[in-house]
Amino acid sequence: MKYVLVTGGVVSGLGKGVTASSIGVVLKSCGLRITSIKIDPYLNTDAGTMSPFEHGEVFVLDDGGEVDLDLGNYERFLDIKLTRDNNITTGKIYQSVLEKERKGEYLGKTVQVVPHITNAIQEWIERVAMVPVDGKEGPADVCVIELGGTIGDIESMPFIEALGQFSYHVGPGNFCLVHVSLVPVLNVVGEQKTKPTQHSVRGLRGLGLTPNILACRSTKKLEENVKEKLSQFCHVPAANILTLYDVSNIWRIPLLLQDQKAHEAILKVLNLESFAREPKLDEWVARATIFDGLQDTVRIAMVGKYTGLSDSYLSVLKALLHASVDCRRKLVVDWVASTDLEDSTALEAPNAYKAAWNSLKGADGVLVPGGFGDRGVQGKILAANYARENNVPYLGICLGMQLAVVEFARNVMNLPGANSTEFDPNAKTPCVIFMPEGSKTHMGGTMRLGSRRTFFKAVDCKSAKLYGNVSYVDERHRHRYEVNPDMVAEFENAGLQFVGKDETERRMEIIEIPDHRYFVGAQFHPEFKSRPSKPSPLFVGLIAASSGQLDRVLQGCCNGHVIPTKHSLSNGSYTSAVHQNGHAKKLANGLSNGSFYANGNGVHA
Repeated sequence: MKYVLVTGGVVSGLGKGVTASSIGVVLKSCGLRITSIKIDPYLNTDAGTMSPFEHGEVFVLDDGGEVDLDLGNYERFLDIKLTRDNNITTGKIYQSVLEKERKGEYLGKTVQVVPHITNAIQEWIERVAMVPVDGKEGPADVCVIELGGTIGDIESMPFIEALGQFSYHVGPGNFCLVHVSLVPVLNVVGEQKTKPTQHSVRGLRGLGLTPNILACRSTKKLEENVKEKLSQFCHVPAANILTLYDVSNIWRIPLLLQDQKAHEAILKVLNLESFAREPKLDEWVARATIFDGLQDTVRIAMVGKYTGLSDSYLSVLKALLHASVDCRRKLVVDWVASTDLEDSTALEAPNAYKAAWNSLKGADGVLVPGGFGDRGVQGKILAANYARENNVPYLGICLGMQLAVVEFARNVMNLPGANSTEFDPNAKTPCVIFMPEGSKTHMGGTMRLGSRRTFFKAVDCKSAKLYGNVSYVDERHRHRYEVNPDMVAEFENAGLQFVGKDETERRMEIIEIPDHRYFVGAQFHPEFKSRPSKPSPLFVGLIAASSGQLDRVLQGCCNGHVIPTKHSLSNGSYTSAVHQNGHAKKLANGLSNGSFYANGNGVHA
């Protein structure tokens, strides 16, 4: 097993995640099998209980692991399916060591950070690296490891010490360190400054790690004299100094690495030159070129409570982008804070209220993503009501589906007391209820999580057609509440169809309004399995309906192929593949921590 470690210096948000993913893409195109590990030094056991405002979205894996959004990066870029163990946290490491200590496995010794914690980290890496994640038998050839945070962080110290020992343990030719650093340009002098990277590398070397390759973030390509200066002071060959400069879209990052012969430098360090072939990234070139040439826009109103940070909805944004490129439309996302749609805002901040409603009414389609808590719920219900009554394409995910059900009950079935017990435990008409297997005392890892099967109950529904007329699909879930099964018949009599259900037929998975242009809700999160070459069908439906292409797309599905999307079907179920980014805006357009930048004009990749 060969290992590539990606670290970061100077500042956070440089794009280690997309750099690690892109390195994996280039090595995979050389014919190597790749797996990935993300190390997060925080004390949380996993990302499940962390606020999206603080750490971005929680990405959910097939096995139910709630992990850092960078693992979404890896899955989308590399077409792999990771497990919860591919995300290492300080909490997980200490928990495993303390469990062993309680069992007496350390034979009465004093348990210390060195060697017990550092050994546990190394053992975890070696164990997880051997687990295949690409659907093939046997271990991968290369494991790409990303160390979260910045060199010098106190919380990272045990991991840095462990990785220093690990590089010695696996030996020369099996370990390559790529250090991502910043080369800023001061506007006053207009000169690329190398001192921050020099200090970062000096700190890294002082901790026992020596970089083999420098990946330098800058607004423009590094000048040759700057490369020579970095080479001299950082003790890295000039050929191994790469420039990650700002590009038009995230799909150009692997191409940037290929153009600078990054694969040759890495393969040389890992003694893999004789085993690899020249990288072939034709698919990435084509996708990047198509994206840059898009002219016709499609405008989607994203109605949520975390609109101040695009990373909170990163996978949703990626799925929208995948679908819009597939439908040959330039995506524009209008962020609408759901609270701004509520009547209280009309009194307190009338300008924000007017702007929110103008954005909603000016959109081609409406998307209400998942979320927790009662803030902004009424605004989301109003958005669903507007889309339903005005025949505007609507996609509700998780909570977005539940609130569409609540809205239907209130305004179509004339049940003003309808609500979710999440927001009103004593609701007169509880149309969304707490799931029996959930826990009300422990928050972490107690939801209905991971891949679950949904069976289609209506052959002629839009959702089934979009998925290619399969009998069932496997999608990822993350929820505590569900549609009240005792009210299903009442809803269906009123015109709301539950076209997808679980194997018991008691848990509602997909809703549709048949005579609406496109009104779909999903209890699962289809965004987690969307890939650039295989966009999520429900997102394709939203974009197609919003751009006047839905009939053509559905007709293509009925004929056994999708226009213009090509979905992969396996054993009767929709499966996902390939990849895009996670922390995209870190590299695209010089932004940070996401892959989109949102402003009044929408979202730009």
